[in-house]
Amino acid sequence: MDSQPLLVLLLLLLRVSGPRGQEPGPGGPLEVPLKEEIPEEDGILVLTQHTLGLALREHPALLVEFYAPWCGHCKALAPEYSKAAALLAAESAQTRLAKVDGPAEPELTKEFAVTEYPTLKFFRDGNRTHSEEYTGPREAKGIAEWLRRRVGSSATRLEDEESTQALIDAQEVVVIGFFQDLQDKDVATFLALAQDALDMTFGLTDRPQLFQKFGLTKDTVVLFKKFDEGRADFPVDEELGLDQADLSYFLLTHSLHLVTEYNSETSPKIFAAKILNHLLLFVNQTLASHRELLAGFGEAAPPFRGQVLFVVVDVGADNSHVLQYFGVKAQEAPTLRFINMETTKKYTPADGGPLTAASVTAFCHAVLGGKVKPYLLSQEVPPDWDQRPVKTLVGKNFEQVAFDETKNVFIKFYAPWCTHCKEMAPAWEELAEKYKDHEDIVIAELDATANELEAFTVHGFPTLKYFPAGPGRKVIEYNSARDVETFSKFLDNGGELPAEEPTEESLAPTPETPANSTSEPKEEL
Repeated sequence: MDSQPLLVLLLLLLRVSGPRGQEPGPGGPLEVPLKEEIPEEDGILVLTQHTLGLALREHPALLVEFYAPWCGHCKALAPEYSKAAALLAAESAQTRLAKVDGPAEPELTKEFAVTEYPTLKFFRDGNRTHSEEYTGPREAKGIAEWLRRRVGSSATRLEDEESTQALIDAQEVVVIGFFQDLQDKDVATFLALAQDALDMTFGLTDRPQLFQKFGLTKDTVVLFKKFDEGRADFPVDEELGLDQADLSYFLLTHSLHLVTEYNSETSPKIFAAKILNHLLLFVNQTLASHRELLAGFGEAAPPFRGQVLFVVVDVGADNSHVLQYFGVKAQEAPTLRFINMETTKKYTPADGGPLTAASVTAFCHAVLGGKVKPYLLSQEVPPDWDQRPVKTLVGKNFEQVAFDETKNVFIKFYAPWCTHCKEMAPAWEELAEKYKDHEDIVIAELDATANELEAFTVHGFPTLKYFPAGPGRKVIEYNSARDVETFSKFLDNGGELPAEEPTEESLAPTPETPANSTSEPKEEL
């Protein structure tokens, strides 16, 4: 039998019926299904468990924010995150920004070990199992620059004198690595540091003529700056190589002015410098007699570089929070204060002599040598401090009340601006009202921003401590729910909560934290 007519008939049937017996649409053969598209909000990809894999396949560089709709920090980040996406889109960058609603996607928060919001993770080349934790700034330009330095090079390759000088002239601080071999492991260390030092511009060269121009004979990292001495060199140890921690400390130290004026722009760098000792000169910059003191202050600074950070605080500017922290009134300027950032101990000169380079130097040496006693801030004791159910404590009456051996004293250490403190204030008042007739129980509060204690330092707000009656100056930290019922159980049980059987629900893992729990971050000093 001739098979050709059968073959023709079979082809006609296939054409009529289409794939899987479906008839073709009016436009001819069946259309291929449209590829799934990921929704966007303000230039940000909105991801779910279903679409994360697709986003990773489509975008070789992807920054993902895990957020919660109720999270205040997430809300503050949102506009900056969108601006960063717009900046990168304008450059036609390969990097995309995305977000995941954490509480709505528990599988993803579990997979990526998200325990707090916002959490940002950077995915490269679709690698789902080895993301990088985002550690950069929370503003648009910083986010964009952090990503640029990971997708592209973190340092400009310099080939000649003209391009090198142009780079140095373009910024206030420029760091150039001079390496004879760009394949050396020290170069990788240099580039890794440059990825995160976003406030500096980096260059890199192996050109002999550039070594010669800048008077170098060995591998050296050079910081060029438009202030102070103009240049600082960090030679690479020929035996040990380039240590990233040492180089980081060098760059942070030398990128600061010998004398830095405190303001909103310089404060992040002041605290990032990792110099524990700070010397502050409080002056009124509108007064010529005060401005004349700056020269002597600056003259004293060079010998203390890396050991003491010299800072000028203008009492006439918006620095009232700094004055409050040091207990300085504007009319006291000009005056000096010294602080160790690790211990938070503060020092003031014993005499009120003239401020000169010699007196500033002598004061620094005296503090560093342990010859000056620190001072503690304290408000005056209010006349009615014990008239309300919640007793008011200050530095001057704290010891007398807290360590009274006949009383069990429960104290809230707070900051006036702290939202968590304000939220728990009604419960604290109700607790004091409940126990006001118990002669052996005192409920009190202390403003820890205006009062300092020799016994311990308060680092976050609110901090709750219980001082039981009896000898020994015992102190018990309270770390549980902030409600009257739990407070009462704690007090009635002598400063500890009775053991309770954990419920099945309480054992379930969750990245969310109860709003009244002290396990959530306190507001810091």
